[in-house]
Amino acid sequence: MPTPTYTITCLRKELIAADVYDVWFDTPEGFSFRGGQFVLFDIPLIDTPEDIQPRAFSVASAPTEKDLRFAIKLLPGGRASRWVEEVLKEGDQIIMKGPFGFFLLDQSPRDVAFIATSTGIAPFRSQLLEALAAGDKRRMDIVYGVRSEEDLFWKEELESLSRKHPNVHLHIALSSPSPAWTGHRGRVQIVAPQVIQDLAACTLYVCGNPEMTKEVKQIALTEWGMMKEQLHVEGYI
Repeated sequence: MPTPTYTITCLRKELIAADVYDVWFDTPEGFSFRGGQFVLFDIPLIDTPEDIQPRAFSVASAPTEKDLRFAIKLLPGGRASRWVEEVLKEGDQIIMKGPFGFFLLDQSPRDVAFIATSTGIAPFRSQLLEALAAGDKRRMDIVYGVRSEEDLFWKEELESLSRKHPNVHLHIALSSPSPAWTGHRGRVQIVAPQVIQDLAACTLYVCGNPEMTKEVKQIALTEWGMMKEQLHVEGYI
């Protein structure tokens, strides 16, 4: 069965951190997805537009939201990064395929813990909004890490979500903050067991750079007392 393919239009592009763009597209007719899934964009090479390759991006919007939203991290010289920063503008169209992936919230009675670095928070935004809209009352802890204040985005929105929903608890951690930072300091894998009371009793979702996800997976199984079936990991490059 062929993968569903859509043409979507850019509605908005905004630089929201030192190297992260928030990008919105219209939702094409017939497209549906679950929180935690990703899509493929056909990305042209800037210098050779006929050279097109797919690149994967997690959907950050919830299935209940009108538009498709993506948090796109810039990698120096990267195909998608250059295209987003130098070419993409409101009104441009692109080919999208999907959705793909099984990085979905399970329905077990366990509390939920999310650990994310940078744009790894994108699928968790989608999962959280989808779960809360469905009335999910499980405790949900979000450990969200970036390097410094200039790398932090969606802080106000996530804080608002945690104020509105008593079962949502946000823990922001900066690994190299300024002296003025009063929140958690350190890498997410160090902060998580400090702020989540019983990680061994949670279902854990991890998304971010591959080094972090690999280390968290190892620590979760060896030090936090988790079983493999409690652990869901997705890395990005």
